[in-house]
Amino acid sequence: QVQLVESGGGSVQPGGTLNLSCAASGFQFSRFAMRWYRQAPGKEREFVAEMTGFRSSRNYAASVKGRFSISRDNVNKMLYLQMSSLTPEDTAVYYCNAIYGSVVLWGQGTQVTVSS
Repeated sequence: QVQLVESGGGSVQPGGTLNLSCAASGFQFSRFAMRWYRQAPGKEREFVAEMTGFRSSRNYAASVKGRFSISRDNVNKMLYLQMSSLTPEDTAVYYCNAIYGSVVLWGQGTQVTVSS
């Protein structure tokens, strides 16, 4: 029913590119602000990028601004994250997040590993 399912994670070399996807179901996707978070081993989960539900405004963490691009498809209920110029510091489990008022939804995450 209510689900967020991430995909597209994997291993890539520094400087490489990777595209993540999040498939949503069971809720009114277009009303929700959609976000990507990530969590590296031993570190707290951190905000990566956001695309709001009203004006589709984009917001990025300073560490990824200019390298990552968030987008959404409200018809197909999909959220995307295009990542480029990847560094080992980007290695983490990436999570899809949806928020509308007090409702917060999370996916299970997809692993991204950046190494040579």
